[in-house]
Amino acid sequence: MKEIIKQKIIDGITMPIPEFTKRDVRLPKVSGKAYAVIGMRRAGKTTFLWQVLSERIAQGMPRETLVYLSFEDERLTDISASELHLFVEEYYRLYPEWRDKYKIVFFLDEIQVVKGWEVFTRRILDTEKVEIFLSGSSAKLLSREVATSMRARALEVRIYPFTFREYLRHLRREPLQPFNRLSKSIRTRIEKDLRDYLVCGGFPEAVGLSLIDRTELLKTYVDVAILRDVIERHSVSHPVALRWMVRQLLSNPAGKFSINKFYHDLRSQGISVAKDTLYAYLDYLEDAFLVRTVPIMAHTERARMVNPRKVYPIDPGLIYVYDRTGRANIGHALETCVMLELERRGAELGYVKTLENYEVDFLARFPDGKRMLVQVCADLYDPIVQQREIRALLDAKKEFPSAILQLIALDIPPTLRVPKEILLHHASAWLLEDRKE
Repeated sequence: MKEIIKQKIIDGITMPIPEFTKRDVRLPKVSGKAYAVIGMRRAGKTTFLWQVLSERIAQGMPRETLVYLSFEDERLTDISASELHLFVEEYYRLYPEWRDKYKIVFFLDEIQVVKGWEVFTRRILDTEKVEIFLSGSSAKLLSREVATSMRARALEVRIYPFTFREYLRHLRREPLQPFNRLSKSIRTRIEKDLRDYLVCGGFPEAVGLSLIDRTELLKTYVDVAILRDVIERHSVSHPVALRWMVRQLLSNPAGKFSINKFYHDLRSQGISVAKDTLYAYLDYLEDAFLVRTVPIMAHTERARMVNPRKVYPIDPGLIYVYDRTGRANIGHALETCVMLELERRGAELGYVKTLENYEVDFLARFPDGKRMLVQVCADLYDPIVQQREIRALLDAKKEFPSAILQLIALDIPPTLRVPKEILLHHASAWLLEDRKE
């Protein structure tokens, strides 16, 4: 094992940095913490570790102080937590001059495959002059496991599939000016790119693939996430019910999902499973970043629990793959895209049901106290749709008077006028806004 570890260290220091598309991911500025880089499989976590490594080299850090280690290696299958210290000891045998004199950065990719890794990570943070980046496919990497063993010693860094801006950057078409300063021809091209993005999604490997290849690739991503990050990880006792749930969630994007209704649907199909188990399965799928859920915005926890949650895939590209109608649902894809962007911008989300029975897609609450009521619509050319979307925002404003009203749409009539309280956005312009630190 020592020889394997020594070779892993040498390989991790000498291997060339792969080409990558820069991600717009913010690192928390808190010293003395590990960074837990989490997200769904194939979203780009490993690439982000290489991006950070590259940035550290650009800042002047010697390459020998930046150690990338992947634990998805069959040679490390049987490694125990008690052997993890060998990575530190073997490194300092190779580079004794660095010990206690220079901060070493360890990039521990898919570290969660080693049971008990948390204790090791906490110990070297306390005893060595190191900085640590951890990666994993499950939110458990940060939440329950780290909370138990690392006692607030890790900070979360979420990696999603490409944002729309990152998608354009990957295609080498990222605009370098604000949207309203671009020429009409460039804006038109960007709007077409957005429609393509809403169908294809932002998983890096899927960008540019044919429909058949992309569909098969994304199905594989989902299957692997279900098997490795849910069934195997949580010892799921009823995989049939789990797979039914996945199909239901991914075929109904931006729809409301009721565990109670799903429970009765399963029973009608002869599938018997406890409601508590189904609640756990939904949590597992969210932990694996396959879906995101948005509860109703209510004043009591009970109201939040009894009302169905809206469920979104982690990437709009999954919608076409699982939509049983076989057509691209641009409206739901746009709503998914806006939801994910609000999450990236740090918002806590809920949907709003008004007393007059209107619905607003999102109430977004930001850490600085700002609130936004956000309505998303693909096409505002229909006067009935215009009236419905505007009326919903104005009605919700009565309950949340401090909230900023936002209406985001793909197609907006040039003559459309909305009440002054409402900020009207073309989706392309809103998605390309610069995020403030």
